Amino acid sequence: MSFSVGMSVTFLVLSLFVAGCVGDSRRPSAGAGQYALTLDREVTRRVVCRYLLYLPDGYAESEERRWPLILFLHGAGERGDDIEKVKLHGPPKLIAQGRRLPFIVVSPQCPAGEWWSCEVLDALLCEVETRYRVDRDRVYVTGLSMGGFGTWDLALKYPDRFAAIAPICGRGMPLLAERIRHLPVWVFHGARDDVVPIEESQRMVDALKRCGGNVKFTVYPDAGHDAWTETYNNPALYEWFLQNRRRARE
Repeated sequence: MSFSVGMSVTFLVLSLFVAGCVGDSRRPSAGAGQYALTLDREVTRRVVCRYLLYLPDGYAESEERRWPLILFLHGAGERGDDIEKVKLHGPPKLIAQGRRLPFIVVSPQCPAGEWWSCEVLDALLCEVETRYRVDRDRVYVTGLSMGGFGTWDLALKYPDRFAAIAPICGRGMPLLAERIRHLPVWVFHGARDDVVPIEESQRMVDALKRCGGNVKFTVYPDAGHDAWTETYNNPALYEWFLQNRRRARE
């Protein structure tokens, strides 16, 4: 069984349910005034996501072996419906150049004019984990710029799903940092970034340190917004991913 590098796949998730609130939904019995009410309704959503799928050397040789997975989130410039644009940076670029990685690599494409959706990414991961031999205790997320934002958001939304994350020149929510204090985090940023100020990463790093988080921060003193080329070219990133397995929050 063989797969081409950077294979493009489209999938449909027909029923993505958003749970409604549970509580008192009585209608007001009087006229004007302010009332405390609850919406309780099931919402069904259809999502479509195009993505590149890379299966590593040796994947087809064993039906028993489970493989670590990297979810890569591109930046704003790669949005749209041309899946080839996703190969401009990061692991998809390296793979297209012939680099062999010991991971399943999933690289979705965000539609034009939209932002990364945690719910869509969660559905994508569920799809891939069902179809392919993924080690669910070794699922990693990384992304650049808009994808760095998405990396933080996804980890904060699903703090118990991942083994480690590596956001590059992104922005998170420091007030929620305690949710991921158990999660190994490696942050990257260029000191001269004039698109996403380095202070955005610094705030998340500081928040994680305050709550006892497992975080390290690499700053490129001479780099601007492009902190990703050096990061993804560095074998140490992939070695660090492989050192980490999912663990429960204390």
